Amino acid sequence: MAKSDCLTMEGSVIELMRNSKCKVQLTNGHIIEAYFGGRLQKNNIKVFVGDSVKVEISPYDLTKGRVVWREINRG
Repeated sequence: MAKSDCLTMEGSVIELMRNSKCKVQLTNGHIIEAYFGGRLQKNNIKVFVGDSVKVEISPYDLTKGRVVWREINRG
């Protein structure tokens, strides 16, 4: 599957789980299970509950995704 086939959505982290996974509530209200993408793990970027994130979702399974970006919360 090409990267252009993925759906990109925004949401917020509601629960952190084991093995670099988390539950994300999307802006449309759905809750999905997502794992952290390679750049987040490689650069050791910490993600906490309540952080805004961008998630790539496969069109074949809309219940799982990959966190590819953590929004910077200023203030």
